Amino acid sequence: MKNILVTGATGILGTAFIKSLLKQMQPNQISVITRKKEKRAELEKQGFQAYLGDYNDTTALEKAMKGVDTVLLISSGDQGDRMQEHKNVVNSAKKMKVKNIAYTSRSLVNRERLSNKLMEEHFLTEDYIKQSGLNYIIFQNALYMDTIPVFVGQEVFQKGIFMPAGNGKVAFALREEQAEAMANAMLNEPFENQTYKFTGNEAYSFYDVAKALTELSGKEVKYNAVEVADFKSNMMQKGLPEPMVQKIVDFNVDIKNGQEATVTNELEKKLDRKPTNLKEGLKQLFNL
Repeated sequence: MKNILVTGATGILGTAFIKSLLKQMQPNQISVITRKKEKRAELEKQGFQAYLGDYNDTTALEKAMKGVDTVLLISSGDQGDRMQEHKNVVNSAKKMKVKNIAYTSRSLVNRERLSNKLMEEHFLTEDYIKQSGLNYIIFQNALYMDTIPVFVGQEVFQKGIFMPAGNGKVAFALREEQAEAMANAMLNEPFENQTYKFTGNEAYSFYDVAKALTELSGKEVKYNAVEVADFKSNMMQKGLPEPMVQKIVDFNVDIKNGQEATVTNELEKKLDRKPTNLKEGLKQLFNL
């Protein structure tokens, strides 16, 4: 690999990925695309090939892909037409004769039984890439351990955990470690149409999260596996908009139904070490 374009380069995952790339590449071998002029200027000063644009700007995408042999498509947010944005990147890569494409998908068990329909777009994007004729690597990443503070809330040590996730388990992994493994795979392996599931080495329930937080903090944290109706009512009373509440509920229901529980050792192999376990991760995330 000589030159790589990173879409979503200024997001948290993109930033972590580039940090890992720089251990094996020079900045001038890395192209990035950003929507913000100040970010572009900052990245150019650091030596990157920086372009102004977004997933809907096919002219900018094609310009950024000139001379690039590999593209990392970091999945877009859900504010716009995510599928069309992903198609724009894939189509631009084909037009500019890019050899390889990688995509940040999600490690989910069964696309036919998802409650969170936004996740189906990951599978649809995988399908589109496979049909494109491009050489690909698909990274099916586990739910970020970094999201646990968001799920459990700021008052977790005072009020405990209230979620409708039942006893469902998640093979949490730190985002930074997934980014590192992605960089290692993309830089050191041929693109041979493979799919990796980057998960932690163990799956944990929110009972496990509560136990770990209790041990780390010295304060008793209880997990209350509430019913969906009670959870929704509580969230609505706090003033959260209904679409946001439903999105949170859908994540929880998929967890309860085992969609996030798959465990592999593929992350460990690409890191060449064991990924951070739940207790150590929570210690970092909560500064305990």
